[in-house]
Amino acid sequence: MPIYEYRCSSCKDEFEVTQKITDSPLKECPKCRGAVEKLISHSSFVLKGSGWYQTDYGNKRSDKKSESSSESAPAGESKPACAESGSKASCASCPSAGD
Repeated sequence: MPIYEYRCSSCKDEFEVTQKITDSPLKECPKCRGAVEKLISHSSFVLKGSGWYQTDYGNKRSDKKSESSSESAPAGESKPACAESGSKASCASCPSAGD
């Protein structure tokens, strides 16, 4: 359940309340019974399970991709777009377009 923050307009007390999303907002302060307003605060959340950490699968994909691209092209050079797509017609200015 979410935690909501409120501030009393009378006693200036700030407090947190755990409420369901469907619950209506509080109207009065639990200390002085003054009017309260809901505050907008930073939300926090926790990503649980596999795939959210650097040691999980997300990092392994980028390692494989960088290895394959570094093996196929010499250092400092990249493959032309027509070589990657397999279509020489898409790259008229490419030196291999006439082949």
